[in-house]
Amino acid sequence: MREYPFQQEFQVRDYECDMQGHVNHAVYLNYLEHCRHEFIKKLGLDYSELVRRGISLVIIRAEVDYKYSLRSGQHFVVGVILERVSPLRYRFIQDVYLLPEKKLVLRARVTGTGVSATGRPQLPQEISAALDKVS
Repeated sequence: MREYPFQQEFQVRDYECDMQGHVNHAVYLNYLEHCRHEFIKKLGLDYSELVRRGISLVIIRAEVDYKYSLRSGQHFVVGVILERVSPLRYRFIQDVYLLPEKKLVLRARVTGTGVSATGRPQLPQEISAALDKVS
């Protein structure tokens, strides 16, 4: 397991599993999103305040490579690394590991940007500065 600037632990809930007893593939996107939101909060950015100001942070691409299935009750951790892709885009490199074994469950690359209330790409300086601290 590599080093991450931010990690979030979770436990699989029964209702997140499909009929085969595995976590449904789409649920992993929720785990990844929650980890990103907590990471961004830790950096001092407030989603609610940004939205009030007409700025939305959005995902424009998500690539997920599934390696192993989680099951109800299992504990796992999501790690996140941030890299700048362009002046307006960042990529979150996110990995999920089963605990305590630290077995790789999935690898994801999630690209995001900011958009104004009119839908134009925009990443204000305060957001760039906060994200640049860890990228």
